[in-house]
Amino acid sequence: MTTWLTADQQRAWRTFVFAQRRLDATLARQLLNDSSMSMPDFEVLVLLTDVEDGRLRVSDLANKLDWERSRLSHHLKRMTRRGLITRADCADDARGSFAVITAEGRQAIENAAPGHVDAVRRLVIDALSAKELGQLAAISAKIQAAVDDFEADLSV
Repeated sequence: MTTWLTADQQRAWRTFVFAQRRLDATLARQLLNDSSMSMPDFEVLVLLTDVEDGRLRVSDLANKLDWERSRLSHHLKRMTRRGLITRADCADDARGSFAVITAEGRQAIENAAPGHVDAVRRLVIDALSAKELGQLAAISAKIQAAVDDFEADLSV
């Protein structure tokens, strides 16, 4: 039997969904306007710059982004055509490959990051107190854990 949301629960849920959707859309527009880079491009490049050698196995990248491999494959092809990344074969796994950031990709993210950080700061960091930021982190971690548990139940 379904337990429907109370009015307060529904208001909290809808406010969260709407705020998340607007935040995502606003950050995507800012990034595109300032750097001609899409949010998916930015997300891929962030992950590649987070590792010392600028390379990740495509399967690991898909997992970190929570994308289907086919979606990532198509996106990486577009990024390769634009010179932001290259692909490299995996020596120990003939079926695997790496996505590798290029010098052009590094320059693109270095150009895009300051405006993105400024927008994140303005829209989230500066809008909340230090206590609220801690609460946001704790709440987000709880939601992520609940999602992980739910996903685990789905795959059983």
